[in-house]
Amino acid sequence: MSLRPSQYQANMADFGMDTITLAGSLNAKLKAASDAGFTQIMLAAKDLVGHPDGFHAAVDAVKRSNLRVTGFQVLRDFEGLTGHLHDYKVDIAKSMLEMCAALNCRLMLTCSSTLVHASADKNLAVRDLRKLAMLAIPKGINIAYEALSWGRNVHEFPQALDIVSKADMPNLGVCLDSFHMFASNTSLEDLDLVEPSKIFLVQLADFMWTEIKTAEERMAVARHFRVFPGEGVHSAALEALVNKLYCLGYRGDYSFEVFNDDYQQMPLHQVAARAYKSALWLGEEVLRRSVPLPNAMRLKNS
Repeated sequence: MSLRPSQYQANMADFGMDTITLAGSLNAKLKAASDAGFTQIMLAAKDLVGHPDGFHAAVDAVKRSNLRVTGFQVLRDFEGLTGHLHDYKVDIAKSMLEMCAALNCRLMLTCSSTLVHASADKNLAVRDLRKLAMLAIPKGINIAYEALSWGRNVHEFPQALDIVSKADMPNLGVCLDSFHMFASNTSLEDLDLVEPSKIFLVQLADFMWTEIKTAEERMAVARHFRVFPGEGVHSAALEALVNKLYCLGYRGDYSFEVFNDDYQQMPLHQVAARAYKSALWLGEEVLRRSVPLPNAMRLKNS
């Protein structure tokens, strides 16, 4: 990973960390991300409910940090259920939407179901995601649906996109995750199927293996040994992905979703610095986005 001269600075507003990467308290995570130079952060529900002073104190801490909340995650195993299981998950969704709204966050993530109880009937998935989107509309929240590479019925983003398209809700889109795309060997040509306005978030991570052969290995790497973009063996694939997205017209956020047991044992500022280095690589070397200079054109409208 190389950087251009220091007089060039990336548009850092495009990139954010995820609290799942960092050990320690919510306050410490927020400070580490901010001190490193990030202006946004992805939060998980456990960041709020696990705060020693309670939910409202956690929300106040986030607001005082002046970090924009990239998104709120994650509603799991929601679609394709019936009866009491469906009713239970709807109640959970309502609770998570309330938390998301309290943060003034405008994006909540949900991922494809892994439950054996989830029906393969696509119409049920369409029904459920449409219902979730309708619940989110009064709160001004968008829903990003992500295909997990080990999902029971939906495990690649074209499948997720098909369901989102059939649900046909303005606040329902897809979340793309580079790890799941690479692990599933999803072709970048499939991105041509996506209307850029329906991509609500892109999550980026690298890993150390060129090939993942089993579902068990895929889950283990995903949950314990992802690394920041540019640190693994898929740098060229990541470059191709973000350049493809840019050429298609995507101008949204990139969040580093990096689950890594080693990072959990490192000082927060060191981990955040690694993330910042990745953001610089992406912004300066890959996307070539520079801070506006006198008489210079800015590549991203904001």
